[in-house]
Formats: sequence, structure tokens, C-alpha cells
Amino acid sequence: MVNDFGQDALLSLLSHLVFIAISWWALQAVRLDKLIKPNHVFQARLLYIILAIIIGSSVSNFFLDYYQWSKQLPLILQYIQI
Repeated sequence: MVNDFGQDALLSLLSHLVFIAISWWALQAVRLDKLIKPNHVFQARLLYIILAIIIGSSVSNFFLDYYQWSKQLPLILQYIQI
């Protein structure tokens, strides 16, 4: 049982990192430089990082929730058979 917590924690960490990296990669296609003031490079990079974290974490949470729900789905069958 405790082993499952460690595996779930590792899966969550890896999932978040992977989806944040994918979000960062996808955000490179967006031209936000038209919305950013000139000579504000640091703020623009920080905005990209924050957006990548927000989007990546949201997508990762969706998939992790879906994974947890699919693990809990057999429990419904146990209650139906009673």
C-alpha cells in the first residue's frame, strides 16, 4: 500500500515535468513578442515560464485525475454485485 504512494508520487512528478516541457515547446510557436513592450526580455521569458507551468500542470492534473478514476472504476462493480 505504501509502495503505491511512492509510485503515484513519482508518476505525478514525471507527468508534471513532461507536460510542462511540452507546454514550453508548444508556447514557442506563439508570438507573444507582439504583446510585450520592447526591452522587457526578462519579463517575457518569465511570462513564458509561468504560462508553461500553468498549462502543463493543468493538463497533467487532468491526466492524473483520469488515471486515478480509472483505477477506482472497478470499485463500482464491487458495490453493484452486492
